[in-house]
Amino acid sequence: MPTILITGANRGLGLEFVQQYTADGWTVIACCRAPEKAEALQALAKKHPALRIEVLDVSDNRSIKTLADKLKDTAIDVLINNAGIFSGTGTDGHHFPVEDSDKSQNFGSIDSTAWEKVLRVNTIAPIMIAEAFVPHLIKGEGKKIINITSRMGSLTELENKFGSIAYRSSKAALNSAMRTIASDLKNLGLMIANIHPGWVKTDMGGSYANMTPQQSVTSLRQTITALKPENSSQFLNYDGQILPW
Repeated sequence: MPTILITGANRGLGLEFVQQYTADGWTVIACCRAPEKAEALQALAKKHPALRIEVLDVSDNRSIKTLADKLKDTAIDVLINNAGIFSGTGTDGHHFPVEDSDKSQNFGSIDSTAWEKVLRVNTIAPIMIAEAFVPHLIKGEGKKIINITSRMGSLTELENKFGSIAYRSSKAALNSAMRTIASDLKNLGLMIANIHPGWVKTDMGGSYANMTPQQSVTSLRQTITALKPENSSQFLNYDGQILPW
C-alpha cells in the first residue's frame, strides 16, 4: 500500500487526513510536536498497525532533519504539509474567536515577533520539510507534495482584505515559493500543489465555518488523487478548481 506523511496530524484537518487514509489501508506517518499528548492519534494507532506516530516540530530544522534521517530508507508517495498557525501570539497559535480581533496582525499594532513565528511555521517550515523529504518522495510512486494553504493568501481574491496581515502574507509567500520549487522539482518527476481546504470547523477555522473536517478532507483527497504532472505548481480549491494567485 502507498505511504503518506502528514504534518500537524494531532488535530483538525491533519487528524482527519490520518483517519481517512488509515481507513483506506495506507501506511500513514503522522507527525506532531508532542505525540504523548495526542490522545486521538494514540487511539487510532492501537487500531491500525500501519499508522506510525513520529515527533516533528516543523519550526525546528533539527527536528526536521532528525525525522528525515530516521526515515531515510522509507519511500513516501504523498507528503502533506498541513501544520500551520493563524497567529504567533498566545500559547498555541490558534485562531482568535470571530468576535475578537488579533491586534498583532492589524496595521498600527503589528507584533513583528509574532509575525516571524507565523512565517516560520506557515512558510519556511513547509519548504524545509519538502527539501528534507525529496529523497523519500523520489523513491515513492505518488511523488506528490501537497501544501495546505489558504485563499486568504491570494493577491487577487475578491474578499475583504482587512487585518490578518501575518497570516495572509505567510500563505501568499508559501504559494509563491512552492510555485518556484515546483519548477526545480519537475525534472525529478515530483508534483507540488497548493490547496485551499475551505473554511473548516477546526481550532483555527472556528465554529462559524461552513465545512466539517470530514467534508473538507474527503474533497481534498479526491483532488490529490486526481493530480497530474500538468497540475504541478497550481493553486487549487479543495474541489480542484483553480484559484487566482
